[in-house]
Order: sequence, then C-alpha cells, then structure tokens
Amino acid sequence: MPDPAPRLTGDGFVLRPWRSDDLDALLRHANDEAVSRGLRDRFPFPYTRADGEAFLGGRILAPGTLNLAIEIDGAACGSIGAQPGTAERGHTAELGYWLGQAYWGQGWMTLVVGLFAPWVMDELGLFRLQAEVLDFNEGSARVLLGNGFQEEGTARCAVFKRGQLHDLRRFALIRQPT
Repeated sequence: MPDPAPRLTGDGFVLRPWRSDDLDALLRHANDEAVSRGLRDRFPFPYTRADGEAFLGGRILAPGTLNLAIEIDGAACGSIGAQPGTAERGHTAELGYWLGQAYWGQGWMTLVVGLFAPWVMDELGLFRLQAEVLDFNEGSARVLLGNGFQEEGTARCAVFKRGQLHDLRRFALIRQPT
C-alpha cells in the first residue's frame, strides 16, 4: 500500500502531496497555454480557479492515482504522478508530469523523474512504468530517455488536440522480476 503522504527530497526540489494552500502557485504555473499544450485535455487552458480547486479537491485524477507536487524555491510549480493499472495490468503504471514554464530547460524534470520513477516502482511493486509523449514534445522525450526509459514505438495519428492531429510516442522503464 503506498504511503499516503510521501515526501521525497531531491537536489534542490521536494516531491510532496498537494495542499490546499498551493492553489495560487498552481494557478500561476498551470494557467499557461504552453504547459497545457502537451497534456491531456483534463488539464485545460485557460486553467481557472475552479479547475485548481477541483484538482486540489481530488476531483480530476482517476482514483488510485499517486500524484505529488514538485516544489522548487519553496513553492509548488509542477506535478508528477503515476496511475496504476488494474487486474492483469496491475504491475504497470502510467507516468505523467508537468512543470511550470519558468523552470523549463534547466534539468529539473530529469532530476524529478530520476527520483520519482524508481521510488514509485518500488512503492507500487511495478515491473513497468510507461509514459506517452506527443510528437512535438522533444523535451519530455529527452527526460525519459535520460532516465533509462526506452522508446517502444509510435501510435500514428493518435491524438487530435487543438485542431491538429499528432502522433503519440510511447516510452517504458522495465524491471524484470527476480
């Protein structure tokens, strides 16, 4: 059973549960078209106060999703999480993350994924952690490849977002049973 209130400390950042007092920081970083562009539509733009309250109130993510705030410089500025599979896919989880644009290109997500991925695999007893990346999101692909994920393939014309059709690249980090 996952720790209900994990706190992971990395080099210059903390991964911790979201709190109600994170609302202003969440709105500051989430209400950005460039951030939402590469995410599922459940992460809207514009990102309103009502959206932030629904997220912090646990009304957006699927039940069982383990989701943590990324805190840099004392404030939440992004999120990372894993949604476990069920039944015969219970050994697998889908990884998702985002980071406020003010922190892009500085190596933060590579460090965050490097801390979170092995921890969540241990915590949830996973043999597979997978992530999907829209075709234009080279930064996210580099983060995954830099943390040992392997690219497994591309689902062509898989996502229609903001009037454009996109391919979806799939990456996975695998751990063999011992």
